[in-house]
Amino acid sequence: MWFWFGFAILALIGEAMTGTFYLLLFAFGLAAGGVAALLGAELAMQIVAVAVVTLVGLYILRKTGVLKKREVDASRNKNVNLDIGQLVDVQSWSDDNTTRVWYRGAYWQARLQAGAARQAGPHRIVALQGATLLVSPENPTH
Repeated sequence: MWFWFGFAILALIGEAMTGTFYLLLFAFGLAAGGVAALLGAELAMQIVAVAVVTLVGLYILRKTGVLKKREVDASRNKNVNLDIGQLVDVQSWSDDNTTRVWYRGAYWQARLQAGAARQAGPHRIVALQGATLLVSPENPTH
């Protein structure tokens, strides 16, 4: 019966080292198994208590948004991709709104951002889509 509480403490230590809520939920479940053991439940019911408390806690945290995935769109995030925000010089555009620009010592394929006016001159990189730069005019003309 005491091993449930020992494992719960180990899960809490692991939680403190990782910073996720998953081990915390598991620690609550393990503690529930220990409480079930103290109340005289059979081993099978103790395991059920661990599973139920862990899964109910997971369900509650998912529904409240605490465990919501915080995905980062690396193609548009300046903190992830240092090319975002840099300037390139566009000489001309093709009919399909693409061009080639000299950037970081090589020619890159670039595409005009949707809704932007086609013009020559400085353009700011707003996203990367594969190896293609998505650019927008630095000084748009209307």
